[in-house]
Amino acid sequence: MSLQTDEIVKLYQELLDAWNNRDAAAYARLFSEEGSIIGFDGSTANGRAEIEGHLKPIFADHPTARYVSKVRDVRELSSGTALLRAVASMVPPGKDRLMAERNAIQTLVARQVAGGWRIEMFQNTPARFDGRPEVADRLTRELELELQHT
Repeated sequence: MSLQTDEIVKLYQELLDAWNNRDAAAYARLFSEEGSIIGFDGSTANGRAEIEGHLKPIFADHPTARYVSKVRDVRELSSGTALLRAVASMVPPGKDRLMAERNAIQTLVARQVAGGWRIEMFQNTPARFDGRPEVADRLTRELELELQHT
């Protein structure tokens, strides 16, 4: 992996760690001032303050599941701009099994700024694979292997 790839993967892992630690402020700090999220349910938040404000009540009111993920690809889009594609699932609190219904395809676009990389867009799309249960099952098995290594 190149240094840039390592930095983008680290940024993505920090994002998932902030979620897993239920830390809305740490999560939001990883974004640019204009950064955006599109959540699993289609909800959106734009800018650090709105992202943090969106997540605070979720973390306060719900026992959120933790992410397990696998990075599929990182590539440079242009100088100082990168795209990361990953797959992910979630493990409910106190459990050790994935919730296959929460399998997702995740996309992160990052931009290099003074002081490092910041997220411009993070999208978390359900990976239901309608009409293709074998594809959904294959993804679950793949992520179960990742879970065993966490």
